[in-house]
Amino acid sequence: MKKIILISFTILICISCNQTPSENCDAALKANEKVAKNIKTYKTAWDVFFENRDSNAINTDSFDEQVTVVTASGNITGIDGFREYYNNYLTGFSDAEFNFIDIIAQGDKLVKHWNFKGTHDGVMFGIPATNKKVDISGTTLVLMKDGKVLQEQDYFDNHSFLMQLGLLE
Repeated sequence: MKKIILISFTILICISCNQTPSENCDAALKANEKVAKNIKTYKTAWDVFFENRDSNAINTDSFDEQVTVVTASGNITGIDGFREYYNNYLTGFSDAEFNFIDIIAQGDKLVKHWNFKGTHDGVMFGIPATNKKVDISGTTLVLMKDGKVLQEQDYFDNHSFLMQLGLLE
């Protein structure tokens, strides 16, 4: 019975939004469009970065000029610094494989659940190649502004990452 009521209510909302959109319906539709556009912009930029191994995918088309990556050792602000920071994953892992598991968004905030795999066969953040394989998952908090990435902060198990690289026991 609850399912029928819920389905009926959902149908009623959809019909009312499709026939005579109210201000609330219009606002909800515009908010959904904005979220969908933010996700597409975000995902496309990172897909190009990893799939094409193209650090120039980090540019003002998809990233704010003052884009910031929040790190434990201090924030890095600006396109060039942001690009240089993330380029470590391309130079450190010639076979870097990055996958989006899920993206959840509301307004200008996105939460990305991801997985990264690769063989550490190059210098990454000053760490010489260990030739060890890594497989880590994490999340990234993302703030968008005017349809562009403004800020990112990554969260993952760094201890596990360093153990997989053979740098910790």
